[in-house]
Amino acid sequence: MTELAPGLYLVATPIGNLGDMTFRGLEVLKNVDIIGAEDTRHSRILLNYYEIKTPMISYHEHNAVKRREELLSMLREGKSIALISDAGTPGISDPGEDLVKAAAAGGLPIHPIPGGNAVLSALTASGLPCGRFMFEGFLPRSNKERKARLNVLKQSSATLVIYISPHRLSADLNDLLETLGDRPAVLCRELTKVHETFYRQSLATLATRAKEEEFKGEMVLVVEAHVETTAEIPDEEVLRAELASLMSQGMKAKAAAQLVAEKYGMRKNAVYPLTFSES
Repeated sequence: MTELAPGLYLVATPIGNLGDMTFRGLEVLKNVDIIGAEDTRHSRILLNYYEIKTPMISYHEHNAVKRREELLSMLREGKSIALISDAGTPGISDPGEDLVKAAAAGGLPIHPIPGGNAVLSALTASGLPCGRFMFEGFLPRSNKERKARLNVLKQSSATLVIYISPHRLSADLNDLLETLGDRPAVLCRELTKVHETFYRQSLATLATRAKEEEFKGEMVLVVEAHVETTAEIPDEEVLRAELASLMSQGMKAKAAAQLVAEKYGMRKNAVYPLTFSES
């Protein structure tokens, strides 16, 4: 048995394929005093697979406040605790973030154990620029907050990485398309799993597919950064053709006019009348 130093161990777990667990991660999980898991039933699959017998307790959004104090008390006593999420690196879009913050504020030791990460897996496999990126997590549910966030993302010069839930896929893609405009994007589904799939298309094409097809499983969307353009303004015939193409894909006239106007540095009011068919 390996004796571990006291502290909070942030152990990354596989995002799909159990074979992606690291040797160091396994060593930590086997030898800590206790494991805090987001969903103990789900994590039991991983522990059983590697024959890990360490005691486990739940730590999730519904019991985080109470359980956080219990875990912090153990850390102050010199215990070693491993924190794991359902998949990937704990502390990203899960309640583990608050535990880490509290431990850091209290001067308690924190040890990151790297490994699986859906954000980096999607980004590096997307084929889009990886030098600078912005991780958004899930888009806000409320319309006001969502609109505000989308306007921030619109101007970002970094590649965007966004978590997408299957039942929100169509709405998210439509909102992104309407605000950001049509950009190259990659929808990454079921990363590292048997049915891993990459849909390398534009936001407009993905939005259309989401209306016609049912997408299941865990998904991450990677979107190309905002790129300034100095394109010359084409004649009305070309503008009408671009608008017609966008609207044929389900985009509303006002949104199409906004997108084309931004593309050529024009005023929306100058483009919108072109969305009407010539009589």
